[in-house]
Amino acid sequence: MIEFLQSASLLTAMLTSGLLAGLFYAYSISVMPGLGRADDTSFIVSFQGINEAIINGWFMASFIGGPLLTIVAIGSHIPGEHRDLLPWLVAAAAAHVSTFVITGRVNVPLNNALAAAGEDSTPHSQARERFETRWNRWNNVRTLTSLAAFFCLAVALFVR
Repeated sequence: MIEFLQSASLLTAMLTSGLLAGLFYAYSISVMPGLGRADDTSFIVSFQGINEAIINGWFMASFIGGPLLTIVAIGSHIPGEHRDLLPWLVAAAAAHVSTFVITGRVNVPLNNALAAAGEDSTPHSQARERFETRWNRWNNVRTLTSLAAFFCLAVALFVR
């Protein structure tokens, strides 16, 4: 039974982590460059719509699932013969924590400020100026932290 829990938690943690890394990567290489070509109002309105749409079960399954499943994988690997994987699993958990911190301290507050653009009489050009460069920079960082989590979990799975 413990063998099944180890394998299942490790595999699903890797899959959900890969989905999250892919999502952030897609923003970095396509969504934001595409929106970057839009005028200020179109950029703001489009990003506001994206922010509303992304809060759904599929996103939350990978955003929360990856870290939780990584913790389950850590717990299931403490006993047993695969303890040598623990450094990879702990590194993946640390990368997940980094992604959470970046999202909570930078990207979400920027998203919330952008959501108020237009309603609080902030001109769209000014709202975009405060948002775009910083959001992109930190999205690139969380793309790397998410990719690091995925990589660590993939190594753990394949050296197992």
